[in-house]
Amino acid sequence: MSNSDTFSQCPCTGKTLAKIVQPAVLVVLAKEPLHGYLIVQRLRAMRMFRGEYPDPAGVYRVLRSMDRRGLVTSSWDLGKAGPAKRRFTLTAHGQACLKQWAQTLEQYARSIEDLLATIREISRDRRAAN
Repeated sequence: MSNSDTFSQCPCTGKTLAKIVQPAVLVVLAKEPLHGYLIVQRLRAMRMFRGEYPDPAGVYRVLRSMDRRGLVTSSWDLGKAGPAKRRFTLTAHGQACLKQWAQTLEQYARSIEDLLATIREISRDRRAAN
């Protein structure tokens, strides 16, 4: 069994970074109001999703939660063709939340760099000992 098979369901692959789906959605909506399907497509294009589609049900759960908390608003878009679609728009509260996320993610990035430096040091020490 290869490492990729061994760790396919492990959080260590980065595929379960559910907490950062919210700031990713905020970023997408900061550019323009969108329907849920287009939000999922835009998320897929982000490097953090590695070209894979995020779980649409999970994205919709995040959107509903954000709507309840006032970070986004939604309305029905009754287009001339096809079914009605829910359109999501970032609110002022959502913009403020995105600004806070930027600060939080900067702190995470520094902490992750420190952690990576320690991991690299341990790896070097182990190689030197062998």
